[in-house]
Amino acid sequence: MTSENVVPETLYAECDGLSIAYQAFGSGAMAALFASTYPDVVERLILYGAVARHTGTDDYPWRPVHEKMAQRLLQMWGKPEALLFFTPSRAQDPAYVEIGLRLMRQTASPNQLRRLIAANAEIDVRAILPQIRRPTLVLHRRGDRAISKENGRYLADHIAESIYLELPGEDHPGWVGDQDAFIDAVVHFAKAPVRAKETAADRYLATVLFTDIVGSTEHAARLGDRAWRDLLQKFHAIGRAQLEALRGREIDTAGDGLFATFDGPARAIRCAAAIGHEAKALGVDVRAGLHTGEVEATGEKVSGLAVHIGARVMAFAEAGEVIVSSTVKDLVASAGITFEERGAHALKGVPGEWRLSRALVN
Repeated sequence: MTSENVVPETLYAECDGLSIAYQAFGSGAMAALFASTYPDVVERLILYGAVARHTGTDDYPWRPVHEKMAQRLLQMWGKPEALLFFTPSRAQDPAYVEIGLRLMRQTASPNQLRRLIAANAEIDVRAILPQIRRPTLVLHRRGDRAISKENGRYLADHIAESIYLELPGEDHPGWVGDQDAFIDAVVHFAKAPVRAKETAADRYLATVLFTDIVGSTEHAARLGDRAWRDLLQKFHAIGRAQLEALRGREIDTAGDGLFATFDGPARAIRCAAAIGHEAKALGVDVRAGLHTGEVEATGEKVSGLAVHIGARVMAFAEAGEVIVSSTVKDLVASAGITFEERGAHALKGVPGEWRLSRALVN
């Protein structure tokens, strides 16, 4: 699969025509997001050395990347100490050390690594794990020094159709250490029978966007029916143009509102902000609310709790504001979007409290 002197970025296993790809270095969260967003193109998922969240909280205490570790990583990047940390079984091999150090220096400078650590610190995919409905293999090395095995166990505990397998060894990358055990686990999982995919109703992860015109009743009374109808047509044209530009899908435009879905939360936020900006030229203010969650599609319509939450989130937005749920905020990292915390709120008809934030698009 790999030679002794090659450190690949991606590993592939061919199993009876089925290609399984494993992308190294921190892409577990992206793979989980992809599998939940595009279930129709995913037959099964493999997560190796992955995490749901890169920083610790009271309910996620393992801290894969925290301040002390980040500082240590920056200090040893491009030095032999880093190989002892990530690949202890090969840290005394001169040929491997030479290649490993060259790889680190060529792939990221200390400043680039610092930015990557900061971006990763914002990632949190815990909320979407229950939406992964494909067979999943969670692999983790028992003595992994970079990311403890508790992170892998957490993933398996929160993905319904998952198998958790601990492999022996201390190395973090899969291409180092006992590769036979790693390859055997991947091949066995890839060859296993898989159940038929759901067909009655598509269920997938989406970001729902709701917008409406603030003070629409007053605008309609002031303008009169014909002028108000003309303004709504122009407003809907603005919305449709932005949806097309940012790959959103229009679901409904009842009254003065717009309901759309996106397969990416960052684009949904930018779309909401752009609609609000352009609507000002019409003399109206727009408010918007967004949430990311599982939706159920039948035909051209979508439904589900995520839709109701998105509508309730919009109710907390003032004129010109884009308000998002914590799930949206956690999924948007290093996208040029900052957030202003708005605290925890009860959403009408929705269990529990939800942390909301105002999105500020640069």
